[in-house]
This record gives sequence, structure tokens and C-alpha cells, in this order.
Amino acid sequence: MRLTPESEQIVAATAGVVAEHAEQITTVFYPDMFAAHPELMRVFNKANQAIGEQPQALAASVVAFAVQLIDPEAPDFTPVMQRIAHKHVSLGIKAQEYTIVGHHLLKAVKTVLGEAITPEIAAAWDEVYWLFGCSLIAEEAKLYALAGTDPAHPWRQYRVVERFEESDDVFSLLLVPVQGDVPAHRTGQYVAIAVDLPSGERQPRQYTISSGPRGDSLRVTIKRVHGVNGAPDGQVSSWLHANARPGSILDVSQPAGDLVLDDSDATPLVLVSAGIGITPIAAIMEDLSRRQPDRKVRLFHADKSHDHHALYDSLRRQVLAMSDARCQMWYEEQAEVAPTLHPARSGFMDLSDIEVPSDAQVFMCGPLPFMRTSRLALMEKGIHSENIHYEVFGPDLWAQNPETTSV
Repeated sequence: MRLTPESEQIVAATAGVVAEHAEQITTVFYPDMFAAHPELMRVFNKANQAIGEQPQALAASVVAFAVQLIDPEAPDFTPVMQRIAHKHVSLGIKAQEYTIVGHHLLKAVKTVLGEAITPEIAAAWDEVYWLFGCSLIAEEAKLYALAGTDPAHPWRQYRVVERFEESDDVFSLLLVPVQGDVPAHRTGQYVAIAVDLPSGERQPRQYTISSGPRGDSLRVTIKRVHGVNGAPDGQVSSWLHANARPGSILDVSQPAGDLVLDDSDATPLVLVSAGIGITPIAAIMEDLSRRQPDRKVRLFHADKSHDHHALYDSLRRQVLAMSDARCQMWYEEQAEVAPTLHPARSGFMDLSDIEVPSDAQVFMCGPLPFMRTSRLALMEKGIHSENIHYEVFGPDLWAQNPETTSV
């Protein structure tokens, strides 16, 4: 995949300017697109729009993709591309919507950069966008086909058959399809749940499948989001907390996500999480305790307190069931009295004196700053960056930092 020679020269000459204004471009782009196509708000997370994460993620991704096209030494964009494609299929993104996005994105470039955008520059960046878009369309078509999903009808109805209160704000739902079988999925993947809110808006959110493959049901674990610093409470999580009960019918996407357990791998595994980031880790531990009970596993988790630690009881059982599994917890509150399997430590996670196998594969899930700090600590212990894999809820902002795109 390459730009034409003429476009490559133009993009190389203008990439710095576009990157400098990329976030401003996307903040113009989204309101303009939604004004013309309000129906697209049904597939975009309004909360991420409001706090600016979606524009940041799009800006970082397009610029990183363009840099890869003109610089053979640039980090491989393929992992980010695949991650975006998985998120898109979970939201039911359709190929024809890329035409709408492309039109309004190039319009925003011209609005922000004004007379500096000549027809030649506009054409070169249009070529960048369509290489970017067509790569995603192809990857998403493959994911839809492999799952047997018709992109025109990406949602299936599921019934809530059980609900479990994990803590005051965290709950799990056991889901079964209203019709047909539970789709095959890999340990660590997620689904999106779309709800029709009292305001008349429809909003999707992605939630990890917090159990290993069971064949007859899916379990998702959800944290009710409370707004901080004046931000509103989470719309979808609050609605599900109040309304999702046994018998409720929910619209659920196909399973997606590329942070998955390799069934054939037996190397040591290090699992690092914070808060509700425990959900893919819980799925991995459930699967490992059944299929690879002798695998070496080191589990590190940080949370506000033991009472806030979702899924702890099941994780404890799984650790005890495995011959070489060890865990360490960090709690911000009352760590010294937490009834954990191994004594919890106080404060934030600190891996500086923790022993980890240097040949381990690492799976991480939690807030982005937490994962970046953990990644650096693990690399200092000899774990190669290519062996550190991550999942992030919401827009993937990792690509904003070129030093970390190889994770």
C-alpha cells in the first residue's frame, strides 16, 4: 500500500503542518458531520465526543497512518489498524459511512488550514484518507464475514438471564441470545450493548466478556460511571444499572477485540490491570484455570479498595486452582486490612521490586496513563515491548505517542 509519488512528496512536505493542526481539524469535523448526519450519533459515544477523546484518537490515527506511508522507519500501524477495525465492527460501522466521514474530514482540513490547502495538497490528503479508509473497510468486512454478521443488521437481541452485584457500582449480566446459538468468541474479547435512552437517543458502549468461552452464555461486567469534576454520569452504564434485570432484552454486537489469549502458547503470562480493567483478566484467568492449570501466571491489580475490586472471589478460586499462579494487589484505601489471598499493598501499583519472568507475554487493561507507566516498568525488567499487549476502553489514544505504538 503506497501513495502515488506525487502525493508522497506532498504528504511528506505537509505532514508536520497537518499533525500540528490535526486535533483542531477533528474538532471542526465532528460537529459539521453530525449536523449533516445526526443519525451517526447512534454509533458514536457522546461522552467521548464531549471530553474530546474521539477527536484526539482520530487525529492521532490518521497522522500515524500518513507517517507510516512516507517513512519506512515509522512504527508499524497494523496493530492499531486492527484494533480500530474490531471496535468498528462492534459498533456496526458500515462501509458506506466512510464516504461521509471522508467528505467532512477533508472539508474540515480546508476550513482549518484555509488558503494553505491547494487542490494538489487536498488531493494528496484525500488519497491518504482513502488508503486509511479502504484498509479499515477490508479488515472490517473480513471480521463481519468470519462472524457470520450481516453488516446491514449488526445487532442481535440477547436476554438477561442472571444478574450479579459485584460491588456497589459494578454488576455482571449473564446473557443468552433470544434466537440462535451463542457466537464463538476468543478469551479477552468484548461486545457492544446499544440502549435506547429516555431522551430518545440510542447509544452503544463496549463491555468485556468477563468469562471464558462457555458455549451457552456470555457474561459481561459493567461499572456504573459516576461523573467527576462536573461531568455527567455515564448514560449507558447508569441505564443498565437501573434497568438491566433478568428478562430484559438488550441489543448486543458480535464479539470483537484483538487482546485475546493464544490457545497454543504456554509461555509465562503477566496480567496487569486497574479498576474495571480486571474484566478481560478475569476471562483469561477463568479460561486458563480450566485449560492450562499449570501455566505460570503473575497477576497484578490495582483498585480503590478491596470492596471495589470486582470479581475478586472468582479470581481467588482460579489462582488457588492453578499450580503456578501468583497475585499481588494494590489498594488506595485500607490495604492493610484487605482479606486478600496475599497481603495487599497500599497506594498505587509499583512494580519496581516485583519479580516477573523476562520471557513473559503481558496483557494489560486499565486507564491509559496507568498502562504506560506499567509498560515502562516491565520493559525495565527486560520484557520486550512486542510482548506487551493492551486493551483500552473507549478511543485508543496510544497512537498519540509514537514511542508506544509498538505495544
